[in-house]
Amino acid sequence: MSTTSATRSTLLKSGLRVVTENIPGIRSAAVGVFVAVGSRDERASLNGASHFLEHLLFKGTPERSALEISSLLDGVGGEFNAYTSREYTCYHARILDEDLPMAVDVLGDMMTSSLITSADVEAEREVILDEIAMHDDDPDDLAHNLFAEAVWSGTSFSRPVAGTAQSISLMSRDQINRYYRGRYRPEAMTVAVAGNVDHADVVAMVRKAFARGGFLKQQATPNPPRITAKPRKFQINQVHQDRAFEQISVIIGMQGLTRSDPRRYQLALMSAAMGGGSSARLFQEVRERRGLAYSVYAFASRYSDAGSVGVTAGCLPGKAPELLRVVDEQLAKVAREGFTEEEIERVKGQVRGGTVLGLEDTMSRMTRLGESWLFQGQVTDIDEILDSVEAVTLAEVNELAAELYAQPQSRATIGPANPTAAH
Repeated sequence: MSTTSATRSTLLKSGLRVVTENIPGIRSAAVGVFVAVGSRDERASLNGASHFLEHLLFKGTPERSALEISSLLDGVGGEFNAYTSREYTCYHARILDEDLPMAVDVLGDMMTSSLITSADVEAEREVILDEIAMHDDDPDDLAHNLFAEAVWSGTSFSRPVAGTAQSISLMSRDQINRYYRGRYRPEAMTVAVAGNVDHADVVAMVRKAFARGGFLKQQATPNPPRITAKPRKFQINQVHQDRAFEQISVIIGMQGLTRSDPRRYQLALMSAAMGGGSSARLFQEVRERRGLAYSVYAFASRYSDAGSVGVTAGCLPGKAPELLRVVDEQLAKVAREGFTEEEIERVKGQVRGGTVLGLEDTMSRMTRLGESWLFQGQVTDIDEILDSVEAVTLAEVNELAAELYAQPQSRATIGPANPTAAH
C-alpha cells in the first residue's frame, strides 16, 4: 500500500508493521521502532516501567553485551538513542545507508531478546533515580508534572513518565520483565525507516532481525490506532509548590483537543497566533510592552483521548500576579474578539514553513512515519497538510478560540511564592 509516491507500508502476519519513506539523493537513513506502550499504560505500582525498560533494553542480549551494542553504532558514526512518552516508546538510530542492516539487526535483537538481568535492573535503578532528581531541579519539568497531576488526577496521565522515586525504588526485576514480555509484542510495534532505502530490502531486514526466539511466528492483528474523538474530562484545579527557585514557573491550561480532532489545523494556527513566536499576542503584550517575562508561550498538547491548551511562562516572583492578570486579559480578549486576518495569514506562513523545515532530515521524517501509523493508521502527504493549513479560515480559528479560551482554567505554579493566591 502506498500513501505517497515515496512512502510504503507492509503488515507482517505477526502484526508488526514496516513503513518506509525513500528520500533520494542522500546517504543517510534513520530507523525507529515505535512500541505502543507508554506511561499511560502503567498501573500506579508500575509507574515508570516503560521508561525503565527504555534504559534496560540497551544493557545486553544473549548475542551482544551493552558495550557491543553501543560500540557497533559508535564504530560507524551512528546516533543511537530512545525516548519514552505517555503513549509510546521509541528506539531509534541514524546511520549511513550502508549501515542500515546492522542498525536494524541490533534493534531487532534488543526488542526481542533483551536479558533484563537483576544486576542491570539494580544499576539502572540508580541511574533513573538520579534522572528523576535532575528533573526535580528543573522548574519547567516540575511545573508540567504538577499541571498534569492537577488536571488528570486519578488517571495514569497524572503520573510522571519517568516514575517517582518511590515507584522506581520498589519496582522488582520480575515486574519489569513481565511488563516487557507482555507489552513488547509484534502487534504493538511499528518499524519506521526514512532515507536512501528500498522498501523490500527493509522488510527483509526486519523479518530477519525480529525472527529471534520465534518472535514473529504467531499470527496477530496489529493494535488499532489510538483514536478517540472525545477527550477525557479535564479537571479544574489551582496548585502551587513552594521551591527555592529564582523565578516563578506558571502554567495556565484549559480543555483541549484530541489527536484525531479534525480541527487540528485550526488549533495549530490559534496557538501560534496566541504565543508561538516573537510577533504573537502574548510575546508582544507580556514581554515587549510590559517586560513581565523573558519566556512566554502558548501550547496545545494533544493525546489520543486527552488534550489541553494554555500558556506557560516564567517570571520574577514579584511580577507573577500582574503576569497572571495580563495573560487572563489576553485569553479573554481573544475568546471575545478573535484574531485579525493579518495575524492568521502571518501564522499560516509560520506553520507551513515550520512543517517543511521540520522535515528536512531523516530523523524527523522517520518520527513522522512512526507517529502517523500509531495514531492515524496512515501517513498524510505533506502537500495535503500544507493545503489544509492554507484552507483554514479566520472564522474557523476564531470560533475555536472562543470555545477553548473561554473555558474554566487550571493553574500550576512552582517557585518561592504562590502567585495564584495573590492574583
